[in-house]
Amino acid sequence: MLVLFVALCGGFFAEPLCAQDRRDAREELIRRLEEEERRAVIDADTGTLERLWSPGMIVNNPQSTITPDRGAILNLVRSGTIRYARFERAIEAIRFADDLAIVMGAEVVEPAGNHPKAGRKLKRRFTNIWRETDGRWQVIARHANVVPE
Repeated sequence: MLVLFVALCGGFFAEPLCAQDRRDAREELIRRLEEEERRAVIDADTGTLERLWSPGMIVNNPQSTITPDRGAILNLVRSGTIRYARFERAIEAIRFADDLAIVMGAEVVEPAGNHPKAGRKLKRRFTNIWRETDGRWQVIARHANVVPE
């Protein structure tokens, strides 16, 4: 009787445990992709950014304008408009909704080059939205704003 109870309970609890493992694995993957994306931005690695950013990606940027797609964002990286001497990111929350991962947190950046705020430390809040398509995650939308001092 005890063996039957253990077998039934094991089956009953196995699915929730497996589901938790899948969520944990997806969260770890998104954290790795966030770090890969952060490094690619600071290195101006447009090849990696092209892989991680969806062609239709849209950004509500810290300059309070909208950058409409990946091509426009990559042009800003190539031109040096998006360039940082320092770029740190702290993920505070990740939530999943079907094929979407919503990542929120804080960033500290130090713009470089001919940026009007070059050399200053800026604190920002951010949201990145990732979508999984055919087993591949890409950023489809981003919002970042500078936190007033």
